[in-house]
Amino acid sequence: MTAKVLSGTDIAKEMREQLAKEVCSLKKMLPGFSPGLAIVQVGGREDSNVYIRMKIKAAKEIGIEAQHLQLPNTTTEGELLNKLRKLNEDPSIHGIIVQMPLDSVNKIDSHLITDSVTPGKDVDGLNTINEGKVAVGDFSGFLPCTPNGCIELAKRSGIQLSGAEAVVLGRSKIVGTPVSELLKWHNATVTVCHSRTKNIAEQCRKADLLVVAIGKPELVKGDWIKPGAVVIDCGINAIPDSTKKSGQRLVGDVDFAEASKKASYITPVPGGVGPMTVAMLMKNTVLGAERAAKQLLETAWTIRPLPLKLERPVPNDITIARAQEPKDISQLAQEIGLSKSEVSQYGSKKAKISLSVLKRLQHQKDGKYVVVAGITPTPLGEGKSTTTIGLVQALCAHKNRNTFACLRQPSQGPTFGIKGGAAGGGYSQVIPMDEFNLHLTGDIHAVTAANNLVAAQLDTRIFHEATQSDDALFKRLVPAVKGIKKFSKIQLRRLERLGIHKTDPDSLTPEECTKFARLNIDPTNVVWTRVMDLNDRYLRKITIGQSPTEKGLTRETCFTISVASEIMAVLALATDLADFKDRLSKMVVAFDKLGNPVTTDDLGVTGALMVLLKDSVQPTLMQTLEGTPVLVHAGPFANIAHGCSSILADKVALKLTGENGFVITEAGFGSDIGMEKFFDIKCRASGNRPNCVVLVTTIRALKMHGGGPPVSPGTPLTVEYVKENLELVKNGLPNLIKHIENGRIFGMPVVVAINTFATDTEAEINMIKEASLANGAFDAVCCTHWADGGPGALDLADAVIKACEQENNFKLLYNLDLTIEQKILKIAQEMYGASTVEYDPAVQEKINEYTKQGFGNLPICMAKTPLSLTGDPNIKGAPTGFNLKINDVSISSGAGFIVPIVGQISKMPGLPTRPAIYDIDLNIETEEIEGLF
Repeated sequence: MTAKVLSGTDIAKEMREQLAKEVCSLKKMLPGFSPGLAIVQVGGREDSNVYIRMKIKAAKEIGIEAQHLQLPNTTTEGELLNKLRKLNEDPSIHGIIVQMPLDSVNKIDSHLITDSVTPGKDVDGLNTINEGKVAVGDFSGFLPCTPNGCIELAKRSGIQLSGAEAVVLGRSKIVGTPVSELLKWHNATVTVCHSRTKNIAEQCRKADLLVVAIGKPELVKGDWIKPGAVVIDCGINAIPDSTKKSGQRLVGDVDFAEASKKASYITPVPGGVGPMTVAMLMKNTVLGAERAAKQLLETAWTIRPLPLKLERPVPNDITIARAQEPKDISQLAQEIGLSKSEVSQYGSKKAKISLSVLKRLQHQKDGKYVVVAGITPTPLGEGKSTTTIGLVQALCAHKNRNTFACLRQPSQGPTFGIKGGAAGGGYSQVIPMDEFNLHLTGDIHAVTAANNLVAAQLDTRIFHEATQSDDALFKRLVPAVKGIKKFSKIQLRRLERLGIHKTDPDSLTPEECTKFARLNIDPTNVVWTRVMDLNDRYLRKITIGQSPTEKGLTRETCFTISVASEIMAVLALATDLADFKDRLSKMVVAFDKLGNPVTTDDLGVTGALMVLLKDSVQPTLMQTLEGTPVLVHAGPFANIAHGCSSILADKVALKLTGENGFVITEAGFGSDIGMEKFFDIKCRASGNRPNCVVLVTTIRALKMHGGGPPVSPGTPLTVEYVKENLELVKNGLPNLIKHIENGRIFGMPVVVAINTFATDTEAEINMIKEASLANGAFDAVCCTHWADGGPGALDLADAVIKACEQENNFKLLYNLDLTIEQKILKIAQEMYGASTVEYDPAVQEKINEYTKQGFGNLPICMAKTPLSLTGDPNIKGAPTGFNLKINDVSISSGAGFIVPIVGQISKMPGLPTRPAIYDIDLNIETEEIEGLF
């Protein structure tokens, strides 16, 4: 008998061809997607290099993106573990191979290293978890490559493994033990032999299938083999051979010449098991990529909702929040399809989300995009945030739709003032609500620091220009470091703007030096102010520079609240890091003595701002009371900026929810302010197309607009608001109808959400529903989410789903090529109901100057009271034909809009007589916050 040769080389080639077809199919389903393999090598052993070249060549043939990470032989165990951690967290890597042996001068535990490769990327199959799965017959992990290659070779021989007598020589972790387990689960009867086994030859002679991995050259002789047996030789050994140029030749653990006379099939050495090991590595890598692709293609989340424990009467917000134990944020991140590398935890209940998720999911279709706005509110607010959270809980926890809430980060001003936080309320809120309403992950503090760095640099520049000669100023701005003068990158940008195309500081003429060094800021025309994130009325006007060291260079200025900083608006409108930097660089901080704008880039501060704000560009992941995801990011003031959460948070959420999911975000105040800016500023900048408007209304707000008594925070509601009064509701309906009309002007379906209170009556609710539908609303539904959580917003969820299924005719209100005045008039007439717009002469002069300076094509961000459709907060209802007076105008060139100011708008709120401060305390025994809402 002469054995047939089982060529691993031929079988491996067939496998590579098949795997190449699978990879091609993957790439067709997911354009831009490629299987990724990382091969980590410590040191530079030549035998390892040979194996690595084989693996890279095979990967290339198949279409796998393989990278060889060769570390020096001085690598420590800690350095290697850190490198593997990064690869584990990299979503573009689907397989990791650590080339053994580790060639390091330092002691490295190889078992620790193989176990540090996450089981989901352990394509060698050497992680203890993957090995353990094989031992118990669980093949859901990665099978070890050489053993699996042996099984494939055996199958190709035609042997019936089920019921066969199989003998394995060797019990190593790499081959012997796992191949015996695989054979066992293929229903063979397995005997494992090793160095302590008595009568090894006799044991081998029983085998229908003999797998040899003993590590001794040509140990197994012909008389050890049962006639007709299948022999798989895993050994590879170098023995002396004077006929070879190298002086040696490779042989297996089986004497091939003798065994081939007894066996029916036998593997050669080399060319047998070795190529199969590489092929199985590639197969595992493709399998890992297919699993990753499946996650991208099948976007349904595995959300595990948190059950609510409803109480009656409904407790206060913080009691409800404390009664719910949030999920660990890493669990929520996993449920919504985030990889570990995309999540940076801040404790166990909140985390920053990397923008790299946008690149990973760049080919993912976006979810449905819904904005929650409101009618003209009472000073108490009508529950937009609560409605947003209730709707998200209904969609995600009860309708099983991938759904994100995207909210602004609340300022600490209202938290310690009187309005309270912005986490929602009742059984529809974000948790932990105390962390949400206080420091969160420090974004507002970063904005504060960045803003005040600009202010410090601005005043410092004014001081130094006033106290130094041209020559001294230039020399200090471009100092010689180790005898070499050099412009920084930001200084080169300034030279370009000035039309000076030189890079050598010594080549500038005296006139060019002066032009470069002097910004000539007009101290009476500085528009940048300092900020802080607290209400402090005494900072509304201050004098700075009173120290004798400032040499009399005093000027009047003020503080605004941090969320009113233009940097906050820039953070909310940036579409990526490059856009963020570009917007920061364009912020106008002052005007020079000729009336030309001076920017942050002119001050040389753009790069420093990026460093201060590098973490703040990442949205923060939190959760609702029912354990559904929330992205919290940015918090621009809603009456002097555009008042929306960030474009980046929305983009991340839209990708993570996928085509059939929903992103519910909120616009500040009523449709006339927040929704208009959401569409005309935010959607214009992002390019995202919305699908639906949810318009929140309350019976108490309609009663106020219908002639009810004034509503004031901290003052109990009068009887008109707690008893049925159909006349007041009827008289207030024009305000609701106007806001419905505003949504329809943008071509959007409008779903009216009636946020109900216990005192509302059925007759009042029905009146609102009938009026809404009669005036063009897509639907009008009653909501009890404050008292009931997600189940109280199920009707609203159904209405939103149906509205989003409709084709809409979304359009922006105005084109940017209109003049500033034309755009303002369009907003005033269409959104507010005004007939004319009046400008103070000084305002008209500023508008003319902005137009002259090239800012005329920017969108408009109207700053006016949210408490009325007019500029007067005392005028309620829906008046028409009035004159809108513009008192002032400013520019936010980095954010990218012109800000006309209607009436008196304060950028620094004050504390009331009895602020919430009186009720807030820290229990020193439990360390719990008390009195927070």
